[in-house]
Amino acid sequence: MPATALIAIDWGTSAARAYRVGGDGRVQERRHVPLGIKHVRDGRFEPALAKLLGDWQPTAVPKIACGMIGSRQGWVEVPYVDCPASLTALADHVVQAPQDALAIVPGVATRDAAGIPDVMRGEETQLLGALGTDERGVLAVLPGTHSKWARVEHGRIVDFTTFMTGELFGVLIDHSMLGRLAGHEPGRLSRDGFSRGVARGLDEGALAHDIFGARTLSLTGGLRSDDVADWLSGLLIGREIRAARMWALRAGIDTARVRIIGSDALAERYELALADAGMLSERGAEDAAAHGLWRIAQRAGIVAATVNA
Repeated sequence: MPATALIAIDWGTSAARAYRVGGDGRVQERRHVPLGIKHVRDGRFEPALAKLLGDWQPTAVPKIACGMIGSRQGWVEVPYVDCPASLTALADHVVQAPQDALAIVPGVATRDAAGIPDVMRGEETQLLGALGTDERGVLAVLPGTHSKWARVEHGRIVDFTTFMTGELFGVLIDHSMLGRLAGHEPGRLSRDGFSRGVARGLDEGALAHDIFGARTLSLTGGLRSDDVADWLSGLLIGREIRAARMWALRAGIDTARVRIIGSDALAERYELALADAGMLSERGAEDAAAHGLWRIAQRAGIVAATVNA
């Protein structure tokens, strides 16, 4: 096995994922710790990094991170790069943390048709790690608390749009009357309830009104309490897909196939919902953030470039 050449970190709000990457660009070891930036007190990021890396810390190799660690609440605020954002643009704007503890990748910014800004931190690195530079016209979705849909051309993030689907679902389940109706069991999926919600979401409607349907369907016996959460999840994801498809079509992008970048149960829900919408889907490469950080580190001269850069 090649010697470790880079430690790559996807450092978000709630958790951090660290990867040991060999000189061939392959992930050798993974580490996932619930030590996101919201858990770091009084700006003590250096001790947090040491805790995250544990016995990796003494390894004398460069370190690079993406995600909210570069936000205003993070270790160092790294300015956004505007779309279209290329691998070179991100590599050219990497910023070093104090004492050169690690390099931090910038996020990416764009504006919608109304001039409202949109931003991402971390997803840009996943996109560059999951898509090849020879691919054109790719429509990708990164499911999450704030789902991102992106248009990518030859390794350049041309544009993207954000949907607060995951956060809205959490607020409704945890802090509204709908949560009291839902007999939700984490990890369980009611395919029927979910698909019914997706169908409603894919149709025309006012979201604030349609959400209330979770309550009325339950009250009138049209939806079992065990299915309320999955129906609501399907509604929100279906409405997101409908809006994202319209966004892509306005830009002239083929929406027949979507690349899903993610590997958890949430990504599986998007696969099901896209199928219900008549759209094909495919999964992006695993460890996309690690691969993206490796490519950025090579382009920035942090690690030696190879023919696979």
